[in-house]
Parts: sequence; structure tokens; C-alpha cells
Amino acid sequence: MRLIFIRHGDPDYVHDSLTEKGRREAALLAERVATWKVDEFYCSPLGRAKETARYSLEKLNRQAQTFEWLKEFYITIKDPETGKDRIPWDFMPDFWTSDPHFYDKDNWTEAEVFKTGDLRKNYDEVAAGLDSILAKHGYIRSGAVYKTNHTQPTGSGIAAQDGKTLVFFCHLGVSFVMMAHLLGFSPAQLFHNFFVAPTSVTVLNAEERIAGTAMFRTQVIGCTRHLAGLEPVSASGYFTDVFQD
Repeated sequence: MRLIFIRHGDPDYVHDSLTEKGRREAALLAERVATWKVDEFYCSPLGRAKETARYSLEKLNRQAQTFEWLKEFYITIKDPETGKDRIPWDFMPDFWTSDPHFYDKDNWTEAEVFKTGDLRKNYDEVAAGLDSILAKHGYIRSGAVYKTNHTQPTGSGIAAQDGKTLVFFCHLGVSFVMMAHLLGFSPAQLFHNFFVAPTSVTVLNAEERIAGTAMFRTQVIGCTRHLAGLEPVSASGYFTDVFQD
């Protein structure tokens, strides 16, 4: 099993669409996606993700299933300084690093600032939605791993057991929530310590080193090679210069 998470193109957040740059990025991304063997496509219901996906889907004459839980993880909380509603990331380092709850994969929602919003309920909805898709393909969540009916372990040079590739067109925040669930992280760490650029590609593969027990492992995070030399990498959501390779 291979999971590919794609962030939408450079966003026009006011209109929930793409900028002209974002459309150029999505067109270049489509050329890359067209070379993949994809079994199923999934998409956020938000406009910027749907517009990004459209370029690839039209090129392949395919359709995507849309799930409400794939929308951006904009679960509002109260800003501890202003008291106003805000998203649950982009805190200053001296604030979030001082609370050990931010690092706790099981109790991260117990951070005082996160208690001001319904993060646990929405996190669980994302996790359940993802697990329902994986279960359909025979990967059943059991504790922190997935159980399968496969009788042979994977190893170097051995393809993922069922050979399936699932592609998700979505957003930075919800991608990190899904990765946190799959990999056993607090999403707060991913929110603050990692960045994936617009139209970037993140790949996780299921390893079964013991037959019947699968664990997902990240192969690539935030790859933008389809833009190289053709379109600058967007810094949307980043707070310093982006390396242009």
C-alpha cells in the first residue's frame, strides 16, 4: 500500500481557489501525476484542493471521491494573547515548546490552548476516515499498527503487498494530522517543525517486516521536483525563504 498526500497549489484563500501561480503549479503537477499508476483518488471538498486535483484528473480522465474530513484542519481555538479565534498552529517557538503536551502523541489536545477548541473530536474524525479507506483495502488498525491477511513479509526490493496507490489532494494541516495518526506523532510537532509547499508530494509506504503486520513509513516529504526550473516553489505558510533547488 502506498499513500500519496498532495497539498493544493499556491492558494487564494480569500476566494478559496488558486492564484495564477497555483494554476501553473497544478498543471506541472498533472504532468507528474499522469506517470503514476493510481488506483484511487481522494479529494478535499475545498475549492483550492478541487481546482488542483482537476488538472490531474482531467488529464487522466479520472474522478476523485470527495470526503468532508479531508478539508483543512482549521479547528478554531482561542489565541492565548488576543482571545480571538485562530488556527491551531503557527505559534511562536517560546510558547509551544514550553508545554510538553505539544510533544505528547496521546495527550497533545490536553495543552491548555487546545482545550479551547474541539480538536480531539475532529482529529478522531480524520483518523477514522483514513482508517475506513485502509480497511477497505485490507489494512485493519490494531493499536498503532495495521493488520493484514498477507502471508509474506516485505523486504528490500519487494513491492508493497497489495500494490495499491492511493492519492489524496488536500492541505498541509490535514496531511500532517493523517501522518501523525499513521506514524505515531503529535500533530503539533508536525504543524510547527515541518513544511510542505503547495503542490508538493509526500509519499508513505506500508512496510510488513513481519507478515500480517503493516506500519507506514515516510519515503518522501514535500517533494516539488515537478516545479524544478519551471516554476518557483511557493512559500505559502512558511516564515523564511524557501530553498529553490
